Amino acid sequence: MPWRLLSRSILLSLGPPRRPYTPPSPCRAPLRPALQPFHSRSFSSVPDRLAPPSLPPAMAYLSKADAAAIDAELMGPGGFSLDQLMELAGLSVACSLAAEYPAATHPRVLVLAGPGNNGGDGLVAARHLRHFGYEVAVAYPRPTQRPPFQGLVTQLRRAGARLVPVEDLGPDAHAWPADVVLDGLFGFSFRGPLRPPFDALVAALAAGAGAAARATGAGDAVLRPCPALVSIDVPSGWDVEAGDEVGDGLRPDMLVSLTAPKGCAAHFAGAHHYLGGRFLTPDLAARYGLAVLPPFPGTQQCLRLGGAAAAATRGGLSGSAHGGGTAGSAPAPAPAPPTTAPPHADLPGMRQSYTAGTLEESDAPADPLALFQRWFGDARAHPGVAEPNAMVLSTLGAGSAPSARVVLLKGLDSRGFAFFTNYASRKGTELDANPAAALTFFWEPLQRQVRVEGLARRLPAAESEAYFNSRPRGSQLGAWASRQSAPVAGNGRAALDERMAELEGQYADEREPVPYPEHWGGFVLEPHALEFWQGRPSRLHDRLVYERRGGEEGGWTLTRLQP
Repeated sequence: MPWRLLSRSILLSLGPPRRPYTPPSPCRAPLRPALQPFHSRSFSSVPDRLAPPSLPPAMAYLSKADAAAIDAELMGPGGFSLDQLMELAGLSVACSLAAEYPAATHPRVLVLAGPGNNGGDGLVAARHLRHFGYEVAVAYPRPTQRPPFQGLVTQLRRAGARLVPVEDLGPDAHAWPADVVLDGLFGFSFRGPLRPPFDALVAALAAGAGAAARATGAGDAVLRPCPALVSIDVPSGWDVEAGDEVGDGLRPDMLVSLTAPKGCAAHFAGAHHYLGGRFLTPDLAARYGLAVLPPFPGTQQCLRLGGAAAAATRGGLSGSAHGGGTAGSAPAPAPAPPTTAPPHADLPGMRQSYTAGTLEESDAPADPLALFQRWFGDARAHPGVAEPNAMVLSTLGAGSAPSARVVLLKGLDSRGFAFFTNYASRKGTELDANPAAALTFFWEPLQRQVRVEGLARRLPAAESEAYFNSRPRGSQLGAWASRQSAPVAGNGRAALDERMAELEGQYADEREPVPYPEHWGGFVLEPHALEFWQGRPSRLHDRLVYERRGGEEGGWTLTRLQP
């Protein structure tokens, strides 16, 4: 969304109310049926999944000139700064995307950011989506070397988003590692032909993402489904007012208009049309004929205007235009039939290139625990690693049957790696019977893992009791309430909650300490081998393994393994 300061003469011309803008009729080049204007199209000739939305009878649109004039006034007399406008716009884009493509079903988002302010909106949206729990990758081929854009890139890195070279994406968008592609390449100020690498990106999107790709059967419906395509304000390559003039451009599944729909939005036939960017003051809305737009509901940052898909019920999200228009508009067509592809059919294509770092022998000290301390410190400092001390503990049961679970590292010294558990639990009894065990740490944002093998033994009772006394009171009572790994008798979860309530009543006086349970305590795994793994491109990873030497001299040997 480009906010350009216009000349003083333009600012002075913003005066009396303007006649509402009417989108132009279709251009001379024939449009595909799904991109024809709504009033001239027969619904029966369009598949349900591409059927156009029913527009509110009083829908308002902005021309390119009026959109630029509003931005100029916002950044002049309106008192907004560029970064404020981008922050509000990007937040509304992220909220709109999350409303239709939640992280539970569409966890991977690829953001394509262009060199202008529309790209800045995309960068802000990427940061918010990362905080919303998405796996976010950003392709930013021509980064803008000035604030606030440089700061946004820094924020993305610290939030754990991946910046990917555009060359790594390849020419087939349906093969990109994404469930949703966010198109933030160009906004309404773009003019002229597309140049490399943006021409290839837009061509890949047109062929392999969004409604157009699904309508033409691009990709494999089972192994490589096409990602959903969300465009910010103006689909890249479209004319701001006439839409897709040639007829072979993007057909996004979702359009997020900012401030107000631009003229091209009248040609949008995707499933979801949202409005974001709560910038307008009443005087601006009246002057530009935008007062007919529905108000934003409550504190929401986005508003559903319509779209081909029937609006789903989302508590607190639906405004007066949610679900396909204001009162009096025709109902939206039925949603597309469910896909026949099995769940998670895109698993074969889920991959990423590991480029976060390297591991050389010169980086490896003589003591592997010193290297672990360094890597653990890096993981603790990374904002994308929520629990750096989470580790998979693998043990051996009867008949050498393996079992694994995630536990937390609670101590590290020259003896090894300490953790705590109920000694009567499955892992506790297995370790008592067979002390051979392994630990695995995986720090995904750093593209690192550490494997530890060794023998586990119980910590001295005094150390276990000291740690128990440092735990939160609720955790102390939980150690008494749960017979870990034993079946829950009686009425299921309620029986466990009842036992916890009894203990809370018994130890209601917090001045009275909770006694240490002898069935609970710690183990320390004394390592005899540690492998440090650093992800590298083309799966040629760095793997350095330390193995403890036998004999009186002790120490460690260091070996590089094939990846």
